[in-house]
Amino acid sequence: MQKINEIEELIKLIAKLPGLGPKSAKRIVLKLINNRDELVKPMASTLAQVYKNVIRCQFCGTLKSNAQGCHNCGDANKEYNKICVVEDIADQWSIESSNIYNGYFHILGGTISSVGQRKEDLLINSLVERVIKDNIEEVIIATSATVEGQTTAHYIQDSLKKTNVKVSKLAQGLPVGGEIESLDDGTLYSAFKNRTGIKKNSD
Repeated sequence: MQKINEIEELIKLIAKLPGLGPKSAKRIVLKLINNRDELVKPMASTLAQVYKNVIRCQFCGTLKSNAQGCHNCGDANKEYNKICVVEDIADQWSIESSNIYNGYFHILGGTISSVGQRKEDLLINSLVERVIKDNIEEVIIATSATVEGQTTAHYIQDSLKKTNVKVSKLAQGLPVGGEIESLDDGTLYSAFKNRTGIKKNSD
Protein backbone atom coordinates (compact mmCIF):
# COMPACT_ATOMS: atom_id res chain seq x y z
CA MET A 1 0.00 0.00 0.00
CA GLN A 2 1.35 3.38 -1.01
CA LYS A 3 2.05 5.67 1.94
CA ILE A 4 0.67 9.16 1.44
CA ASN A 5 1.62 11.45 4.30
CA GLU A 6 -1.53 13.56 4.19
CA ILE A 7 -3.78 10.48 4.33
CA GLU A 8 -1.76 8.84 7.09
CA GLU A 9 -1.95 11.98 9.21
CA LEU A 10 -5.71 12.26 8.66
CA ILE A 11 -6.21 8.62 9.68
CA LYS A 12 -4.24 9.23 12.88
CA LEU A 13 -6.36 12.27 13.74
CA ILE A 14 -9.70 10.61 13.07
CA ALA A 15 -8.65 7.52 15.04
CA LYS A 16 -8.39 9.78 18.12
CA LEU A 17 -12.14 10.45 18.06
CA PRO A 18 -14.30 8.59 20.64
CA GLY A 19 -15.37 5.11 19.54
CA LEU A 20 -13.07 5.00 16.54
CA GLY A 21 -9.91 3.03 15.87
CA PRO A 22 -7.48 2.79 12.94
CA LYS A 23 -9.75 0.54 10.83
CA SER A 24 -12.80 2.77 11.28
CA ALA A 25 -10.65 5.83 10.61
CA LYS A 26 -9.41 4.33 7.34
CA ARG A 27 -12.98 3.67 6.17
CA ILE A 28 -13.98 7.23 7.02
CA VAL A 29 -10.97 8.68 5.20
CA LEU A 30 -11.75 6.63 2.08
CA LYS A 31 -15.34 7.85 2.21
CA LEU A 32 -14.14 11.43 2.45
CA ILE A 33 -11.64 11.08 -0.39
CA ASN A 34 -14.23 9.48 -2.65
CA ASN A 35 -16.64 12.33 -1.92
CA ARG A 36 -14.27 15.24 -1.68
CA ASP A 37 -16.61 17.81 -3.24
CA GLU A 38 -19.67 16.76 -1.23
CA LEU A 39 -17.90 16.10 2.09
CA VAL A 40 -14.26 17.21 2.33
CA LYS A 41 -14.65 20.76 1.01
CA PRO A 42 -17.70 21.77 3.12
CA MET A 43 -16.34 19.89 6.15
CA ALA A 44 -13.00 21.68 5.95
CA SER A 45 -14.78 25.03 5.72
CA THR A 46 -17.10 24.22 8.65
CA LEU A 47 -14.25 22.96 10.83
CA ALA A 48 -12.33 26.16 10.14
CA GLN A 49 -15.35 28.24 11.19
CA VAL A 50 -15.84 26.15 14.34
CA TYR A 51 -12.17 26.54 15.26
CA LYS A 52 -12.35 30.29 14.67
CA ASN A 53 -15.73 31.15 16.20
CA VAL A 54 -16.87 28.54 18.74
CA ILE A 55 -15.50 29.02 22.23
CA ARG A 56 -16.37 28.05 25.78
CA CYS A 57 -18.26 30.63 27.82
CA GLN A 58 -15.97 31.70 30.67
CA PHE A 59 -18.97 32.31 32.93
CA CYS A 60 -21.17 29.21 32.59
CA GLY A 61 -18.85 26.83 30.72
CA THR A 62 -21.07 25.97 27.75
CA LEU A 63 -20.21 26.48 24.09
CA LYS A 64 -21.05 29.73 22.34
CA SER A 65 -20.36 31.46 19.06
CA ASN A 66 -18.31 34.65 18.91
CA ALA A 67 -20.99 36.05 16.64
CA GLN A 68 -23.73 35.54 19.24
CA GLY A 69 -24.24 35.90 22.97
CA CYS A 70 -24.25 32.88 25.25
CA HIS A 71 -27.52 31.01 24.73
CA ASN A 72 -27.29 29.35 28.14
CA CYS A 73 -26.70 32.57 30.08
CA GLY A 74 -29.16 34.70 28.15
CA ASP A 75 -32.10 32.45 27.23
CA ALA A 76 -35.17 34.32 28.51
CA ASN A 77 -37.41 31.25 28.08
CA LYS A 78 -35.69 29.30 30.85
CA GLU A 79 -36.54 29.16 34.51
CA TYR A 80 -34.24 31.64 36.12
CA ASN A 81 -34.47 30.17 39.62
CA LYS A 82 -32.58 26.92 38.94
CA ILE A 83 -29.09 25.95 37.80
CA CYS A 84 -28.17 22.38 36.88
CA VAL A 85 -24.47 21.68 37.42
CA VAL A 86 -22.86 19.06 35.15
CA GLU A 87 -19.31 17.90 34.49
CA ASP A 88 -19.10 18.51 30.75
CA ILE A 89 -21.03 19.65 27.70
CA ALA A 90 -21.96 16.09 26.70
CA ASP A 91 -23.91 15.84 29.98
CA GLN A 92 -25.70 19.11 29.23
CA TRP A 93 -26.70 17.88 25.76
CA SER A 94 -28.00 14.58 27.17
CA ILE A 95 -30.21 16.34 29.70
CA GLU A 96 -31.41 18.93 27.18
CA SER A 97 -32.38 16.26 24.63
CA SER A 98 -34.48 14.45 27.25
CA ASN A 99 -36.66 17.57 27.82
CA ILE A 100 -36.67 16.77 31.53
CA TYR A 101 -35.17 20.00 32.79
CA ASN A 102 -35.91 23.60 31.82
CA GLY A 103 -33.46 26.02 33.37
CA TYR A 104 -29.87 27.19 33.41
CA PHE A 105 -26.85 24.91 33.07
CA HIS A 106 -23.40 25.29 34.56
CA ILE A 107 -20.64 23.17 33.01
CA LEU A 108 -17.67 22.61 35.30
CA GLY A 109 -15.29 21.29 32.68
CA GLY A 110 -14.37 18.11 34.53
CA THR A 111 -14.10 16.83 38.09
CA ILE A 112 -11.73 17.62 40.92
CA SER A 113 -10.03 14.22 40.88
CA SER A 114 -9.56 13.98 37.12
CA VAL A 115 -5.97 13.55 36.02
CA GLY A 116 -4.35 16.97 35.83
CA GLN A 117 -7.55 18.68 36.96
CA ARG A 118 -7.41 21.13 39.85
CA LYS A 119 -10.22 22.81 41.77
CA GLU A 120 -9.06 26.11 40.31
CA ASP A 121 -9.56 24.76 36.77
CA LEU A 122 -13.28 24.19 37.35
CA LEU A 123 -15.89 26.96 37.11
CA ILE A 124 -17.01 26.64 40.73
CA ASN A 125 -16.27 30.25 41.71
CA SER A 126 -18.34 31.53 38.80
CA LEU A 127 -21.17 29.20 39.90
CA VAL A 128 -21.25 30.92 43.29
CA GLU A 129 -21.25 34.29 41.51
CA ARG A 130 -24.21 33.25 39.34
CA VAL A 131 -26.19 32.04 42.34
CA ILE A 132 -25.78 35.39 44.07
CA LYS A 133 -26.12 37.60 40.98
CA ASP A 134 -29.21 35.90 39.51
CA ASN A 135 -30.99 35.17 42.82
CA ILE A 136 -30.97 31.43 42.11
CA GLU A 137 -33.23 29.42 44.42
CA GLU A 138 -31.97 25.91 43.66
CA VAL A 139 -28.72 24.36 42.46
CA ILE A 140 -29.16 20.82 41.13
CA ILE A 141 -25.90 18.90 41.26
CA ALA A 142 -25.91 16.43 38.35
CA THR A 143 -22.39 15.09 38.54
CA SER A 144 -21.80 11.43 37.81
CA ALA A 145 -22.15 8.77 40.51
CA THR A 146 -18.41 8.09 40.43
CA VAL A 147 -15.90 8.79 43.19
CA GLU A 148 -14.66 11.84 41.27
CA GLY A 149 -18.19 13.08 40.61
CA GLN A 150 -19.25 12.74 44.23
CA THR A 151 -16.05 14.41 45.47
CA THR A 152 -16.80 17.33 43.18
CA ALA A 153 -20.41 17.44 44.40
CA HIS A 154 -19.29 17.73 48.02
CA TYR A 155 -16.88 20.52 47.15
CA ILE A 156 -19.65 22.43 45.35
CA GLN A 157 -21.90 22.00 48.37
CA ASP A 158 -19.20 23.44 50.65
CA SER A 159 -18.62 26.34 48.26
CA LEU A 160 -22.32 27.27 48.39
CA LYS A 161 -22.66 27.11 52.18
CA LYS A 162 -22.59 30.88 52.61
CA THR A 163 -25.47 31.40 50.18
CA ASN A 164 -29.14 30.75 50.91
CA VAL A 165 -29.60 28.59 47.84
CA LYS A 166 -31.21 25.17 48.09
CA VAL A 167 -28.78 22.47 46.96
CA SER A 168 -30.13 19.17 45.65
CA LYS A 169 -28.65 16.18 43.86
CA LEU A 170 -29.89 13.53 41.48
CA ALA A 171 -31.11 10.50 43.38
CA GLN A 172 -33.07 7.38 42.46
CA GLY A 173 -32.39 6.02 39.03
CA LEU A 174 -28.77 7.14 38.97
CA PRO A 175 -26.67 3.96 39.30
CA VAL A 176 -23.46 3.92 41.29
CA GLY A 177 -20.57 4.55 38.93
CA GLY A 178 -22.92 5.82 36.22
CA GLU A 179 -22.05 8.73 33.95
CA ILE A 180 -24.74 11.25 33.00
CA GLU A 181 -24.22 11.16 29.23
CA SER A 182 -24.69 7.36 29.10
CA LEU A 183 -28.08 7.33 30.85
CA ASP A 184 -31.35 6.87 28.98
CA ASP A 185 -34.22 9.38 29.21
CA GLY A 186 -36.23 7.25 31.64
CA THR A 187 -33.34 6.99 34.07
CA LEU A 188 -32.64 10.72 33.82
CA TYR A 189 -36.32 11.50 34.42
CA SER A 190 -36.35 9.37 37.56
CA ALA A 191 -33.13 10.95 38.79
CA PHE A 192 -34.47 14.49 38.37
CA LYS A 193 -37.95 13.76 39.69
CA ASN A 194 -36.61 12.13 42.84
CA ARG A 195 -33.71 14.47 43.49
CA THR A 196 -33.08 15.10 47.17
CA GLY A 197 -32.02 18.17 49.08
CA ILE A 198 -28.55 18.31 50.55
CA LYS A 199 -28.26 19.44 54.15
CA LYS A 200 -25.77 22.20 54.77
CA ASN A 201 -23.09 21.28 57.27
CA SER A 202 -22.53 23.84 59.97
CA ASP A 203 -18.95 24.97 60.60
